[in-house]
Amino acid sequence: MSEMRILITDAGYKHTLGAIRSLGRRGYYIVAGASSKYAQSFYSRYCRERVVYPHPRDEREFIRFLTNYVEDNQIDVLLPVGYLTTTVLSKYKDLFADRTKLPIPDWEQMKIACNKDETMNFAQKIGIAIPRTYRDIQEIDRFPIVAKGVRESGQIRYLNSLEELRRIDTSNTIIQEFIPGEGYGFFALFNRGEPRAIFMHRRIREYPITGGPSTAAVSIYDRELMTLGLKLLRGLRWHGVAMTEFKKDSRDGKYKLMEINPKFWGSLDLAIFSGVDFPYLLVRMATEGDVEPVMDYKVGIRIMWPFPDDILHLLANPKAIRSFFRDFFDQNVLTNICLSDMKPNLFQILATLRTILLRLKDGDLKFPHGRPRI
Repeated sequence: MSEMRILITDAGYKHTLGAIRSLGRRGYYIVAGASSKYAQSFYSRYCRERVVYPHPRDEREFIRFLTNYVEDNQIDVLLPVGYLTTTVLSKYKDLFADRTKLPIPDWEQMKIACNKDETMNFAQKIGIAIPRTYRDIQEIDRFPIVAKGVRESGQIRYLNSLEELRRIDTSNTIIQEFIPGEGYGFFALFNRGEPRAIFMHRRIREYPITGGPSTAAVSIYDRELMTLGLKLLRGLRWHGVAMTEFKKDSRDGKYKLMEINPKFWGSLDLAIFSGVDFPYLLVRMATEGDVEPVMDYKVGIRIMWPFPDDILHLLANPKAIRSFFRDFFDQNVLTNICLSDMKPNLFQILATLRTILLRLKDGDLKFPHGRPRI
């Protein structure tokens, strides 16, 4: 294979590391990018070059830098990973059309998927169940409730009374009922509104323990979940990768949509280990125009992410000690620890210690988003 040059952003994220390892093993020339010079994937053996770019909060400087960089350095494919990089690049996607391949949705679709309020409105219109959403504080007749920032970076708070609600800033926030139950994900690669790869998982452990990214998960197949995810992304005429996150309501057994994650997701390693290599498929689709559909994968594959995610779960929920160590020493349970590429994992261990100290200092290790009383 000729060395196709791929720039992958957000080198500090664990799923960026998963994408870099996957593509690097296949012989691609990987340039890892981040807005900080301290990023775990910079230390991967598969990272051939590093680039530090302006923070995407400064949209103008970020876009100016990247348009010049991809052109000057002959980048064949630009793969954004983080929420902010992906959404900003979607806004300015046209500027990259003659410079590189950028396989993400147009802004028309992205502006719905990246805003929880818009997502919920769209889902309701096409008949997908969502948590009860309160448009007026006077409508709230039961607790706990969840206050979510409309953007991914927005704060999540679990609230148990009107008094608690009145203490927080609710601008750019949606207020919803709390949904008890397990978390599920439907993941897909779409080509202009049509699916090209699918995957599903169930969360085993998460952090924060009240609801957050997976710290351990297992691959599953659920026809109902697939139907809902396909309906949502087809309705948007999606292009590229996305995750649709659901909770299975323990009160009625129905799936309720939590959000669309309009980019690569934190548990990407599990899909790759299960036989759906989303980064590779996305690169091929971007460069070749299309790929053969991948609709089958291994079910029952289990993975944990020890550092820092599952360690934080364990510290917040000591009752999980048995399942944590059972998984950690079970050779059939996979991790993102790679003995042939250990430097990023050593970086993760140091970052874990730092995160624990900061959480302890702030007093929010166990319930950083509040504790719903149910």
